[in-house]
Amino acid sequence: MVPRYSRPQMVAIWQELNRYRIWFEIEALAAEAMSATGAVPADAAQNIRTKGGAKIAGMTDADIDEIAGIERETKHDVIAFLTWIAQAIGPDARFVHLGMTSSDVLDTCLAVQLAQATDLLVDGIDAALAALKRRAIEHKYTATIGRSHGIHAEPTSFGLKLAGHYAEFSRNRARLIAARREIAVCAISGAVGTFAHIDPAVEAHVAKNLHLGVETVSTQVIPRDRHATYFATLAVIASGIERLATEIRHLQRSEVREAEEFFSRGQKGSSAMPHKRNPVLSENLTGLARVVRGYALPALENVALWHERDISHSSVERIIAPDATITLDFALHRLASMVENLTIYPERMAQNLDSLGGVVHSGDILLLLARAGISREESYRIVQRNAMATWTTLGQPDAKSFRDHLLADSDVASRISPAEIDAAMNPKLHLRQVDLIFSRVFDSD
Repeated sequence: MVPRYSRPQMVAIWQELNRYRIWFEIEALAAEAMSATGAVPADAAQNIRTKGGAKIAGMTDADIDEIAGIERETKHDVIAFLTWIAQAIGPDARFVHLGMTSSDVLDTCLAVQLAQATDLLVDGIDAALAALKRRAIEHKYTATIGRSHGIHAEPTSFGLKLAGHYAEFSRNRARLIAARREIAVCAISGAVGTFAHIDPAVEAHVAKNLHLGVETVSTQVIPRDRHATYFATLAVIASGIERLATEIRHLQRSEVREAEEFFSRGQKGSSAMPHKRNPVLSENLTGLARVVRGYALPALENVALWHERDISHSSVERIIAPDATITLDFALHRLASMVENLTIYPERMAQNLDSLGGVVHSGDILLLLARAGISREESYRIVQRNAMATWTTLGQPDAKSFRDHLLADSDVASRISPAEIDAAMNPKLHLRQVDLIFSRVFDSD
């Protein structure tokens, strides 16, 4: 992923240094476990840990380049690494990777890296949740218009809007934790996964020390349904980011202007139009969400490998694992900052709520007439007649409000009083259950 959309903490997980350190740790743990079973001399296992560990601890860019040079000849990354580390270990290097196959190292390492990456992603979700909760509580009773099909519907609360996104990200957090649990498994079972040349106790030892589970049937590789689930979960989270970003983009439109991204001192919106204040962060998040979702499909296609293994999944994962996690990590932290600093305009929300002359209360009047004894069908006809009369004359000099049209309608005036109409058209009616909904969302925190 390009540095523009990367945080160094996440990038470091996917760099060669971290990968080689994990590879060595897997090999050293395996050797120590084999020494316990008698397959490797104890002093050899100690030698591997001490000499190899010192070499890894002091690893430089020159060492990484040396491994790359070996790989250019061997055409095999794990063999290149084993050749390089053997130079430091000496004769006892013959006990490194004993009975193991490359996938034991690669798949177990990937599990560690994905677990590390997920921990950072959880931190990102937590930051977004904290921002959403604070702003939701701040605007718990800020009345605004709810929209369906992009058209004014009925009043709601801006805090309730944000609470809905909070609930979604809470679900996404639980999904991510479950995906981490599924992906964090170890496989040290040798060629075609039969443990023919390695004791299952070795796998258990490596798994325990790397805080991983144990794959039940590895077939030489860890089955890719686990990875497909993981990347599909990242895609769902990305969609949640886009849903919130899309809401902000719409609210920032000039015609709406109910909320907007913080516009910092010295910021420029356009090279040609100095007045512009564009929703660049939420637009950026929309694009990044598309990228993350795009990685779900190749992860699903990786599930079907030939027989016990092939490497058609390998090139895919070398791209999607770092890119998807780096991109989502960046997006989550950008989202949290955007919400935390969002500029909100309650006065504009109130103006927009009243901008259609009160027709947004048509549902309230419909219920009022029905309770007064008029059939629902006739009530609907009466209310729609007055709502359309209001709608089609909006902005005209002699335009009447929805309330005025209702009061002038004999079918209405004969059944309900002006006081009842006023009470029904109070936006606060739509906020009566906000406390209940908030308790459902936040009380379990």
